[in-house]
Amino acid sequence: MAPKRGTFFCLLIVTLTSLAISLDAMSGMKPDISDVSKKLMAKCQNDGYQVPKMIMLSAIFNNSDFPVVDTFLSTFVNVLNSSTADINKGSHSPVSMDNKMANNMWNYTHLPKIVRLMKNLSEASACYIRAFMAPLSWTALTTQGEHNMSSDDYDILLWAAKPALQEMIFSGISLPPKIDSQNLEKMMKMLQEMYDSMSEDQKTNVVKWAKEQIMQNYFNCTMRPSPDSELMESCRSSLPWLNLHALTMMGPYLFNLAPDNFDSCPTEKFCEYFLSAHSNATFIRTTKINSSLGNMFLQRIHECLSGMEKLADHVDKLGALACYYYNATDLTPDFSKKFLYQLNNCDSNSRVMQLKKRLVDFLMTNSNITQALCDLGSNVALLSPEQLSTIPSTVLEEVLKKLGLNVPWTPSQLAALFKKQLGDNKCNEMSAKELMALQSVGEGLPSCVLKQVKARDILNDTEALKNISKGMSKGQLKAMLQGLIGDVDLSELVQKLTGPLLHSISLTKLKKANITCLDQVMNKTWSRSQAAYLAKKMQDLNQLQLYGRLHSISQGLTCKMIDNVRDNSTQDMALAITENPQWLSKKQANCVAQRLFGALDKERANYFKTITGDELKNVPTLLLLHLPPSKVMDLPDSVCPVFLDKMKEAKLSSLPLRSPCRPALTQKALLCLGKNVSQLTSEDVSRLGPLLCELPASQLRLMSPDVLNSSLLAMASCQFIPQLQRAEVINLVCQSFGDPSYWRSETMKALCPILLLDENVTSALPNKPWMKDILYMLKSHQSYVSNALKKKFFDLTTSSSKSNTARKKRGANGINGEAPTVELIKTLGMESVYWPAEQLNMMSNDTFLPSLETLGAVSGYDADQLAVLIKKATEVFGPVSQMNASSVIQMGCICRGLSSSDLNKLPFPLDSLENIAHCGWNESQMEAVWKAVAKHNNLTAQQLGAAEIVALNQFICGLNSSEIGYLNKEAFKDAVGSLDGVQCSFKVTQSLKNLAVSAFGDPSTWTEAQVAELDNIIAGLNANELAALDASVLSFISKSCIPLIPPANFAALSITQLEALGPDNAASVTTEQRAALKKDQQAALQLAETGSFARSQNSTQSGAPSLSVEGISAFIKPFFFLLMGFLLL
Repeated sequence: MAPKRGTFFCLLIVTLTSLAISLDAMSGMKPDISDVSKKLMAKCQNDGYQVPKMIMLSAIFNNSDFPVVDTFLSTFVNVLNSSTADINKGSHSPVSMDNKMANNMWNYTHLPKIVRLMKNLSEASACYIRAFMAPLSWTALTTQGEHNMSSDDYDILLWAAKPALQEMIFSGISLPPKIDSQNLEKMMKMLQEMYDSMSEDQKTNVVKWAKEQIMQNYFNCTMRPSPDSELMESCRSSLPWLNLHALTMMGPYLFNLAPDNFDSCPTEKFCEYFLSAHSNATFIRTTKINSSLGNMFLQRIHECLSGMEKLADHVDKLGALACYYYNATDLTPDFSKKFLYQLNNCDSNSRVMQLKKRLVDFLMTNSNITQALCDLGSNVALLSPEQLSTIPSTVLEEVLKKLGLNVPWTPSQLAALFKKQLGDNKCNEMSAKELMALQSVGEGLPSCVLKQVKARDILNDTEALKNISKGMSKGQLKAMLQGLIGDVDLSELVQKLTGPLLHSISLTKLKKANITCLDQVMNKTWSRSQAAYLAKKMQDLNQLQLYGRLHSISQGLTCKMIDNVRDNSTQDMALAITENPQWLSKKQANCVAQRLFGALDKERANYFKTITGDELKNVPTLLLLHLPPSKVMDLPDSVCPVFLDKMKEAKLSSLPLRSPCRPALTQKALLCLGKNVSQLTSEDVSRLGPLLCELPASQLRLMSPDVLNSSLLAMASCQFIPQLQRAEVINLVCQSFGDPSYWRSETMKALCPILLLDENVTSALPNKPWMKDILYMLKSHQSYVSNALKKKFFDLTTSSSKSNTARKKRGANGINGEAPTVELIKTLGMESVYWPAEQLNMMSNDTFLPSLETLGAVSGYDADQLAVLIKKATEVFGPVSQMNASSVIQMGCICRGLSSSDLNKLPFPLDSLENIAHCGWNESQMEAVWKAVAKHNNLTAQQLGAAEIVALNQFICGLNSSEIGYLNKEAFKDAVGSLDGVQCSFKVTQSLKNLAVSAFGDPSTWTEAQVAELDNIIAGLNANELAALDASVLSFISKSCIPLIPPANFAALSITQLEALGPDNAASVTTEQRAALKKDQQAALQLAETGSFARSQNSTQSGAPSLSVEGISAFIKPFFFLLMGFLLL
């Protein structure tokens, strides 16, 4: 008879006590073992597993005769209690561990036995025990060695350790220094399962480790720089180590190897691997492959399949390799279907899109249309408006029902789809069923249809409602909201709406929603103005203290609210709020941080001078970044390991760019490493995390060559490098790696992000064939793309399409007489702005028309380019008086080339204005467009409702002061929150401000929520009105509004108001605005940029601990220059 689970549990706990555990080791491992156990136990509780009964644990431990009962029980119970308390309290309690162990080594003799017993427990009990055992098992595998461990024991410990490995992926993995061949295969199998969760750096580390282990185990040599020649010789660089066995073990990590690793890999072995079942998971699960590797792999596979099989027969095995299979031939419907599926995971670069289009056209031509459309999936968006118009309505309706939500339709495609589905009766009321069938194309629904939506028919299907509104314009959202509000109570609407529709609810409407508790509004994503209103509402309802449930409402918290938190609640508040850091501005984060630091200093004098490691763990990393420089330097040496761990995971984007905390944290991290910079290893540097990005070139130059190279490679991933340091860092890159003109593609891909920091260096990048692909990839992943990078991409793209002969004929202006092609225009997209007018003029109408929608989306054309494009448009569509709404939609920004009188004649659809708002219209053009819209839609200013005002978007600037005065106040109040980003002339902004004063009252009474909602209209306030604003609202002014305020008016702000601006707003102040300020105002503005605590900090060196490390003076002197550099940025 099988023993009961309770018996197994008792046996397991008794056996646990036989482990002799050094608590020093347990608290000192990287990452901390107790922390890993706590996190895993917390997951058990989150999954609904009940905590094991402590009474039973205590009884078992207390009746045991094992020698370390008290210590082990204390440790286990403390970890368990701490982890479960964190969940219940929303905080992170330290684990108290008494060191009663004399033995500083771990005894792993009984670990496998415990794990086997654990497997027989109930799922709930086993979860907590495995959480405790997982990091112990991993430590056994990586530090104890395997010589005294049987194969079965190794297997069972590897299974037990897996949860710990999954957790440690986010904080750092320690791999065993030596492992035998049998266990290497097992370890690599588990590491392959972790592949998708790892960072690129972690994958690179696994690759280096695995290669070294393979070399040692199978070739009896080492890749390490200084081997013991008596034990093992160095490996030859040409050693053919990538055999079938190694390929199988590496799996997806193959794609993190440098291409030269494959030079000695026999082609037949690589193909044998590709054709085997082992490769299926490798290629299909990998979504990104280095272009050099991708092309090399395909070439190898082509070579070995030649004369035997076609690569097309194995297209379903290609995975990410499909992204480089540009020359696919012998197309069949089945092949095209499978190939399209593989291409869906590729970056949408021009060559992939061209290949997709070729496959789509083939399927449409060579298959039954219904079947073809089913096979296309989201690639149906590659069909032209003309192709969509030919699809039968019934077939099209079924296709649209099955499509996903993120299909990138163009305006002309949407117009064709709805004309096909709705005919000429585009404003007819639609049933809820009909509406739901159009979820995938909701962004194309006319506003007149949306206004008729009945809430009762659709509101219960909140997911469908969210989907259909996902891609809608602000005007469409306001129109739909108008229909919903007419049919349901606002309170119910607020609770059921999500996403963009929720954001469209104005403050005026939100105030009428009868919100009486936090439960009604939590777990939703609110806009900043809505959050500001709700934060104040929760404060009035006495529910603001439920910080852990505020989520997006946190962005509405003021510093005054934060300062009013009681001292005994401050730590819980700080922990709860920082659980969702994306909602905190830099100013809010600083306010929370200073409130926490103040409370801690009250708790104990000189708190940060005497802080312990566990106490530092309890300070959220987001807030630790805001610790005043003097307190940073006061941190004791004993907390350095915790400090470095926190810095490694820190997000420096929450710190002002000119904050003195940046250089202070960087200096402290260097001191904590305990070495001279010249002695740092690559592993040491990796512990700096993002602080590496703050190091000046003068510090980097002190590193050894190998460490410097790895550091510069790591810096290519920096989100920010201080402006004054960029030129020196770029020079250092060129000195270390040579002239970029001679770099290989792999080097360029790795280091190019640093070169792109300088526009001159960007322009001088080599014109090599692979350069375009690298720039395309970088351009698509960068938050800011410089004009130099855009122009370089244009040059590379256009030059690659020209023959060598044509290039020789090119004149000094870079024009070689070739006309743009449809393919090139669509490849370039927004970079088509760089086509010279002369070349645009050479386009045929057959090129212009299919390219028009791409060209029409481009802003920034000069007068000559616009003149050519308008000429082309009139050739295709006829004179302006004959152009219809469809033509106007396709022309987009090109319409800006028309005169005001011609603009006045165009039939602009009201729903289309948001698509062309970014084009760069001048005031007279916006006035002409407004008149055209009013005439075409039979509107006057008095007749504009909230939906129409929002739909006007930027073109509300075209209304004159009288017309603005005629706008309905209630409609304006309902619409103004959706006009964010609109920038008018100061004259028009003043008129809108006058309307705002009439609608909302005197500016001195405006709340944070109202100021956030009014957005750029705040720039219309005169000097007296700006000076009358309450200081607390200044940080809620949008940063786009700050530069729009006239300098003379900006100078009316008081010292208190300027200090309250916050870092982002202060950084947006223009040179002219700064010049208009007095010295004391400029000082206040600087405090806003760097953090208000700077007023009380005279030196970042006061109270700095004495560290006995070599070369300390070399750190301190550069720190002062580093700090000066930050303040002068």
